[in-house]
Amino acid sequence: MSDPENTPESVPRPIRSFVRRAGRTTTGQARALQELAPRFVLPYQPQPLDLARTFGREAPTILEIGFGMGEATAHIAALMPERNFLCCEVHAPGVGALLMRLEDRGLANVRIVAHDAVEVIDHMLAPASLAGVHIFFPDPWHKARHNKRRLVQPPFVAKLLPRLAPGATIHCATDWEPYAQQMLEVLGAQPGLVNTAEGFAPRPAYRPLTKFENRGLKLGHGVWDVVFRRI
Repeated sequence: MSDPENTPESVPRPIRSFVRRAGRTTTGQARALQELAPRFVLPYQPQPLDLARTFGREAPTILEIGFGMGEATAHIAALMPERNFLCCEVHAPGVGALLMRLEDRGLANVRIVAHDAVEVIDHMLAPASLAGVHIFFPDPWHKARHNKRRLVQPPFVAKLLPRLAPGATIHCATDWEPYAQQMLEVLGAQPGLVNTAEGFAPRPAYRPLTKFENRGLKLGHGVWDVVFRRI
């Protein structure tokens, strides 16, 4: 007789911070996925990445989690050609859109893993391998009963911290004030991190105002940046 405690059904599943949405992939995005993915998209593998080999050079690497349609990603990668950008996104239309932006701008310093960022952190990133982390406008999970799904929680930050090199930064941005307060509290309670500002940070010049953000600001919505540094 099988032991019910060891059945797959009894193994607790991690709470996901995202839902895989079946968004429509445009013709251009589908072409980019087919033609450009072999160059820019890395398969998920449960073993540490050799970042120098992956990017073809030694350079500080920024991890971006959830880049949406890649507007900010491409902008920042173009501003910082001296840095590598390892970007996680689970939605195919967003991956295709970023691939199109990379092609249009002639960028070579971006790689994409179309997989859950938590598993990428757990299995693909070596200790002290990151110079920074960008988490821009993660799903706020507005309803109180869904708050447990928010990405920026103490267990997540505890996973991330060993992957940060000394001096590395975690930069979060959100347009949902309760989540902004949570980010500030969670990061502020983590030993090994120090806030770069007194509370919320001014928007760093490298983070562009996206169309989505501009629309919200015109409607009177706030946007909050939180930037912490690894001691």
